[in-house]
Amino acid sequence: MTVLLVLVGGAIGAVARYLTDLGIQQRHGSRLPWGTWTVNVTGSAILGVVGATAAAGSLSPSAVTFVGTGICGALTTFSTFGYETLRLLEAGAVRSAAVNVLGSVLAGLLACGLGWDLAAQVLGG
Repeated sequence: MTVLLVLVGGAIGAVARYLTDLGIQQRHGSRLPWGTWTVNVTGSAILGVVGATAAAGSLSPSAVTFVGTGICGALTTFSTFGYETLRLLEAGAVRSAAVNVLGSVLAGLLACGLGWDLAAQVLGG
């Protein structure tokens, strides 16, 4: 059953990642990979909510597996983040690569923390 939860969640997350990245990149002429940034930050926020909700005992282990591992695991993408950063470096866009790395990491951490805090406040904890 656990594998099925990851499989279905992963299918949802992968499609969401693809469509989000495609839609955002089509709207920006920037060198920065805004689509990847968006899915990574969004996934971090969702995972923060999932973590806080699970820590409060308000989310079943199956739901954590489905959303946290399945959906968020496929929605977010460290490999694409690394690849796109490397491509920026190869193109000589060192400043853009640095902005991508620092901005992605800081925004992801902030989003996860905000998601956790939001869920904790809603749950009264």
